[in-house]
Amino acid sequence: MSPEVTPAVRLAGRGLLAAGALAAGAALGAIAERSLLRGGGVSGSSAEAVDFGSLRGDARVVAADDGIELHVEVDEPTDESADVSDGLTVIFCHGYALNLDSWHFQRQAFRGRARLVFYDQRSHGRSEHADFDSHQVDQLGSDLGSVIDAIAPTGPLMLVGHSMGGMTIMALAAQRPELFSDRVFGVALVATTAGGLASGELGLPPGLGTVFHRVAPAVAAALARRKGFVERSRWSSSDLGLLVTRLYSFGSTATEQSSRFVASMVSSTPIDVIAEFLPALQEHDKREALAVFENVELLVIVGETDRLTPKEQSAEIVRRVPGAEYVVIPDSGHMLTLEKPEEVNAHLISLLDRVQRDIADDATNGAA
Repeated sequence: MSPEVTPAVRLAGRGLLAAGALAAGAALGAIAERSLLRGGGVSGSSAEAVDFGSLRGDARVVAADDGIELHVEVDEPTDESADVSDGLTVIFCHGYALNLDSWHFQRQAFRGRARLVFYDQRSHGRSEHADFDSHQVDQLGSDLGSVIDAIAPTGPLMLVGHSMGGMTIMALAAQRPELFSDRVFGVALVATTAGGLASGELGLPPGLGTVFHRVAPAVAAALARRKGFVERSRWSSSDLGLLVTRLYSFGSTATEQSSRFVASMVSSTPIDVIAEFLPALQEHDKREALAVFENVELLVIVGETDRLTPKEQSAEIVRRVPGAEYVVIPDSGHMLTLEKPEEVNAHLISLLDRVQRDIADDATNGAA
């Protein structure tokens, strides 16, 4: 039976939104932020327009193990001057309530360097909407395995995951560790966690984050069954929505265009999907699976002021995987891939260079 939206649930739902608004106002100041947005100010950021969502590849459809159709795009290397003879495929896994277009700057930087694969997680972007019971991190790991089997069944791999996408890679590592000893040469975990997400304060006042984690899943599940109640207050174009988006997505003043792009991705994700994935993210714990990454080149990147997956959670991953590279990007938050693309891309390309070196060494040793 679907839970009812009782007066108490409505009050709790409004309370959650109010808590976010309170934290945002305390951190930034609603009046100053409203003035900044309406004036188009972008202090500390480039005002150059970016055509987000304009990069497209060869569209494919991959069926997951439960039949859900996943939207996949492949960028085949076309630059004849690029050395892509190693057959490397780089697969990008996006985060919670986003879509494959969130990799805009990374897609630009990587084109021509390798075969690239981007896909929308189930119930996100252009992928098919799945049932509630399948909105689990382990299912996302299985979906990634399906993408690999269909799009890159042979050859070396490099996996890049942001936020929930990083959790997806960890789930795959737990399910199919042999891939990471045989084919996966490199992994980048960006702004993610191996577990303990429910213990974070989300940038809220002390204690309020704990309360949020305790009540949010139940409230979200109830509201998800009554989408009309919340859809009317979706915030992609409101000043308050941009305020909260910046609080939780960025660590410094980002461009208005980037803020609106993040807000539009969140807003385009069905509210029931956002609600149904929340408990799965809080329950996610793949710390025991991290040992699998000792067999690969591992890069862990986090924004210094990430409120969703704080740097302490990235530090724990590094402690459990000796030899991993750990990078903290100053003045950046959870969406550092959009906020600090040059810095993030430099580290990702450095990882790519090491992966290609290891592939060459492996080929040489195998021929010897």
